[in-house]
Amino acid sequence: MGREVKKIALEQGHQIGVTFDNENDWIEKSAELKDCEVAIEFSMPAIVVGNILKCLKAGIPVVVGTTGWYDQFQDISDKCNITNGTLFYATNFSIGVNIFSVINRRLASLLVDYPMYSPSMVEIHHTQKLDAPSGTAISLANDIISENPLFTKFTTTNPEVGEIPVQSLREGNVPGTHSITWKSDIDQITITHEAFNRRGLALGALMAASWLMGRKGVFTMKDMLNL
Repeated sequence: MGREVKKIALEQGHQIGVTFDNENDWIEKSAELKDCEVAIEFSMPAIVVGNILKCLKAGIPVVVGTTGWYDQFQDISDKCNITNGTLFYATNFSIGVNIFSVINRRLASLLVDYPMYSPSMVEIHHTQKLDAPSGTAISLANDIISENPLFTKFTTTNPEVGEIPVQSLREGNVPGTHSITWKSDIDQITITHEAFNRRGLALGALMAASWLMGRKGVFTMKDMLNL
């Protein structure tokens, strides 16, 4: 994702001030970060929080595409607000996925009155993706729960009543596919978003970086897209 963001940024006429690929880069080049207008963070769950904090400390707005750190979200959000910083985070920067999430919430709401339908989800990603379920899948499941009181949690094992089963598959170089099925004894309704490549994610991250200019606080794709 970092390489894809860099490629498209250069195509659009942006300049890349500095890149950080490891801890030595932070030691040797951290001073260069202060000359940048915004940082775009696509790394790994184990190091993302440290990277966010370094950007906030430097006073640089940061766009975060890494998932798997949301158990620390409140602390990071508080830190951002205390320092008058700027944080834009998303489980998925694809415009299509964010429209898909609106459809998912609407469908879940419509089916409140039809309890014969039960949801399930399958998400497929490349074998290098470390977190499972994906951050997008978790967001989609939580959106169903928020819109449909018949379901209270999601599970990756055998579901009980009121639980949404989520299956994670890791195959080849799949950029990302999410399918949600509502099944009854007589039929089923399935909605699917399939990414063909990672370009849509990079484009969304760069849109977010431009949109952040002059803003303070914590933002998501819902803010930028008025969803």
